[in-house]
Amino acid sequence: MSFANANISDIIATTIQSRSGVLADNVSENDALISRIKQSGNVKPFSGGYVIMQELAFAENGNAGWYSGYESLPIAAQDVISAAQYDIKQSACAVTISGLEQLQNASREQVIELLEGRISVAESTMLNLLSEGVHSDGTGYSGKQITGLQAQVPSDPTTGTVGGINRANWSFWNSQLYDISVSGSGAASASNIQQYLNALWVKCVRGNDRPNLIVMDNNYWTLFANSLQNLQRFTSSQTANLGFVTLQYLGAEVILDGGIGGDMGASTAYMLNTKYLHYRPHARRNMVPIAPNMRHSVNQDAEVQLIGWAGNLTSSGLQFQGLLQE
Repeated sequence: MSFANANISDIIATTIQSRSGVLADNVSENDALISRIKQSGNVKPFSGGYVIMQELAFAENGNAGWYSGYESLPIAAQDVISAAQYDIKQSACAVTISGLEQLQNASREQVIELLEGRISVAESTMLNLLSEGVHSDGTGYSGKQITGLQAQVPSDPTTGTVGGINRANWSFWNSQLYDISVSGSGAASASNIQQYLNALWVKCVRGNDRPNLIVMDNNYWTLFANSLQNLQRFTSSQTANLGFVTLQYLGAEVILDGGIGGDMGASTAYMLNTKYLHYRPHARRNMVPIAPNMRHSVNQDAEVQLIGWAGNLTSSGLQFQGLLQE
């Protein structure tokens, strides 16, 4: 089989490869949650295995206590560390070029210019795919999506299994919920949205562990913004520098994750502690060409290269995450 340009495989692969580091960085900067996880130091690539193991502490050490003088101290072995297990999820986007397009763009410079345009579109598509997955329940694409917020911080936090742990059996794995339709005094409005946020906040705080990010849909963000006086509107320069407009609530950044093409559900706000959320891409499959060699069509004059990603969104403390809904 012959192709219009024998070097095109190398051009596509090297062009994608040279952009892969930028693309991996853009993933974190394109999504408010992943961006905040990155700031918390919880972007942790993994190198292999059948599943992604996320270590967590699920109980206190029972040996701790008060004593007096020569009193014997308990030293029994303590089983307090376990791990959640998350499946490795994969995504890819193909960049193609036909033999005719190679002839029409015969010089190396023209081919690269054509490819860069197509790779740019593929990058944007992959970013949107991951953003959609972050807010999903993981059932999309026949269960191939990453384990998003709808799965980790669901409307019913007492049932179902996530990370291999059954929430019905282990209460420490239950996220927090404030359902306005059940517990509220009326539909959410500018006059009561902070009251409802306060009610959820106290459920998510344990000592110094407290939410540092609140992600809102269009409706709740508008109500919250309208509830503030001008002098109370503070922004975080760190997150704002990434392009996100932020407000502040008890020290937590409040970010609109709706807007045009947003993936948040209507009338939804997540109150998150990103210390216990982890973005886990595979070290060898983080927005890079899946194979160094071109994939050739058997019955077409065309060549293909795939941009690939593998990993998941994991948690080591779902009890510190909350959902506001109605």
